[in-house]
Parts: sequence; structure tokens; C-alpha cells
Amino acid sequence: MRTRVLTVVLAFVVLAVAGFAVPLLAVTSAQRTQQLVAARTADLDRFAGLAEQAAESDDTGALTADVRRYTELYGEAVVVVDARRAPVVQTGGLRAADPAVARLVDAALRNQPVSPGGTLRPWSRADRLLARPVGTGTRVSGAVVLRASVRVAADDIALRWALVLAGAGLLAVACVLLARAATRWVVRPLHRLDRAVGTLAAGLPPEHARAGGPPELRQLATGFNRMADGVTTALEQQRRLVADTSHQLRNPLAALRLRIDSLQPHLRASATRTYTGVTGELERMEHLLDDLLTLANAEHRAGELAVSDARESCCDATAVTAAQARLWQPVAEQAGVRLEFVPGPAVLMACPEGELAQVADILFDNAIKYAGGGARVEARCIGEGPDTVLEVRDNGPGLAAGELSRAGTRFWRSERHREVRGSGLGLAIAERLVAGHTGHVEFTAAEPHGLRVRVVLPKGHPA
Repeated sequence: MRTRVLTVVLAFVVLAVAGFAVPLLAVTSAQRTQQLVAARTADLDRFAGLAEQAAESDDTGALTADVRRYTELYGEAVVVVDARRAPVVQTGGLRAADPAVARLVDAALRNQPVSPGGTLRPWSRADRLLARPVGTGTRVSGAVVLRASVRVAADDIALRWALVLAGAGLLAVACVLLARAATRWVVRPLHRLDRAVGTLAAGLPPEHARAGGPPELRQLATGFNRMADGVTTALEQQRRLVADTSHQLRNPLAALRLRIDSLQPHLRASATRTYTGVTGELERMEHLLDDLLTLANAEHRAGELAVSDARESCCDATAVTAAQARLWQPVAEQAGVRLEFVPGPAVLMACPEGELAQVADILFDNAIKYAGGGARVEARCIGEGPDTVLEVRDNGPGLAAGELSRAGTRFWRSERHREVRGSGLGLAIAERLVAGHTGHVEFTAAEPHGLRVRVVLPKGHPA
């Protein structure tokens, strides 16, 4: 936003500075050009007066001396001719026979004074020719042509332009600094609000956004702080309710298990089935409480990672997955599942070793439970461009096409797996942990049948 605001303000500043600088430059050039023309016109008038006196007295000595002295002082050539176009005096290499001079002489003998057209610029270097008739309006006795040098005038214009442009530059810099200060004053509260919103969205208690900037933003910050307090309180109460409930239920469940276990020796053989069902339900409740606590911790961890830049922790995904596969090997053999890890080169993954091991445990647990006896579970770690992928696939029954999009949803389980022990929270926990490290989990069907789960995370960089 700050860039867009600065772009608009700077465009306005450029237009405003150009709006007064360009006309000022044009006026400066026009004024200096007029000064040059006025000065040379006065010189022409003086030469024309001397030429008229010389024509009346047939004495050109004063005219010749004055013209030559002028050329020596200023380096500008002068040509004076009589009514028959015969040269009276010629200086500075200018000749009456020159085509350009001849045209001006013809115009002057027709009583038409000639002044140079166009406005001078700093880069102007070509000399200008001016002509003036000698005599009165009814009787023209000759003409005077002067070749004026524009270098001094052009240098003056260049100096004035430099001063104008320097002033315009200073004004533009002042406007830019003012614009930056103004936009910072407006945008800084928005940055603070954005950080607070990100923290709140991650489920963490946000810092109160300091009220600053325009009155509208101060009012917005105050309203956000009130809302954040309410949302934070509600989230904390919810998190505390889950954690406290899980902790508080552990003791009654533990006591209930002890009492039920103490009853086992006193039960008749016909009550064994009921006893087994009760203990199974107790185990399911214990697993559910453990998963709820794990999910709450995963969400809190994901929220911390979402608002921090501390993602430097990385691990060798190949080594971690291979170690977890060895730990799950006895469980797979007991379930009649063949668990294999495909060896490969070491690939770094931007995830701490403990959290990756936890994700791998969840994937192995689900694959062994739902693939079924006689199935084959295969795991591997590969690098794909900027990402590292942990892939676990099985050749079990898998999921239907409509069920793949629901995999990972909390408490969701396929209808075919209702009898399998589980809470439906394992993949949700894995997804929250992976999402905290800017990764994602993909669920696709394996060929010819089965399920393929891919954990995609950015590659890690060694410290």
C-alpha cells in the first residue's frame, strides 16, 4: 500500500514541479533572447545613424572607425551598404555578397527591418543575423547587417536553467521527504494492525495495536483491540477447556480401569465378552484424550510458526523416516503388513526432527491399521525442486474418490473403517504440524489400488 501511495504522490509531485518549472524555463529563455535582440537592435540603430550622416557628408571615416572598433571589442561582424548595394564597410569576415546577407540587404532596402526568429536555448550556438535600413521611412539610403553571437546569451540561459532546475530538484526532494513521512504516518498503523491480525489468526494472543495515524485509523485500531481481546479470551477458554477436560478425565478413567481390572478375577466366564468391550471402550477414550491433547499442542505450535520467522530448524528426512520405519516394523509384522523403506540419498527438510518423526508415526500408524493384513506399505523421501517429499503408500483398499477430499478432517473416518480402533484425529494433527512449516499434505489414490500420502515441505538449508 505504501508503494502505491508513494507512486501516486510522486507522480503528482513530478507533474506539479514540471508545471511551474517548464514555463519558468521558457520565460527565462524568452527574456534573455529579447535582451540580446534589444541590445543588438540598439547597435544597429547607432550604425544606421552614422551611415546616414556619412551619406549626407560623403565622409565614412567615423562610421568605419566605429564599426571596426565594435568588431574588435565584441567580435561581431558588421556590413554597411549604400542604396546601390555597394559595400561601405565590411568587418569580421562578413561580406555583402554572401547570399544570406544579400537577402537581408534587399529586405532592408525595402524598409523592412529583420530580427532573428526563435528563442535561444542553452545549446544554441549558431550566430544570428539582424538587418536595419538606413534613412527615413520615405527615403532609404542603405542598409546595415550585423551578425550577433549568441554564445554568451546561451551560457546565461544555461546558468539560469541550472538554477531553476536545482530549485525544482530541491522542491521535489522536499516533497518526496514530506510524502514519505506522510505515508509512513498513515501506513505504519496499518502494518501494526496487519501483524496483530496475523497473530490473532494464528490463535495466539496478539499485542494491542497502538493507536496512531489519522483519526479513522486510530478508531479502527481501538475497535480491533476490543475485538482481539474478545476473540483471544474465547480461544483461550476453548483451548483451556480441551486441555483441562483431557487432564481431568485422565484420573477418573485411570481409577475406572483399576476398578474394572480388579473385578476381572470375580467375573463369570459368561461376562468375559462384556469385560472385553468395556476395556476396549476405555482404551478408545484414553486414545481420544491423548489425541485431543496432541491436536491442541499441534495447533498452538502451528500458530507460533505462522507468526514467526524462526524456521531454520531442519533435519535429514531420509534418516528420520528410516528410523521410524524400523520402530514400526514389529507392529507391522504383528498386523501382517509388510513395511518397507526405500533407501535413498540424504535430503534435508525444513522441519525439526521430533515433529517430522511425529508426522511419520501418524502416517505409518494409519497405513498399517487401514491397509489390512497381507498389504504392503512403502515409504520413501525424495527431493522435488524446492521441496522435500515424504511419501507413504500402501496397496490396501484405499479411499473412494469422494473420500479423498475429506481425509484429514477432524474425527472423520471412512464407513469401511468404523470398526478399526482410532479417533480420526491423527491426520488432522499431521496436517497442522506440516502447515505450521508452510507445507501441505496430499492424499491421492495409488495404482492399482491403495492410498498414497505425500508430506510436502520446503527443503532445509544446513546452518
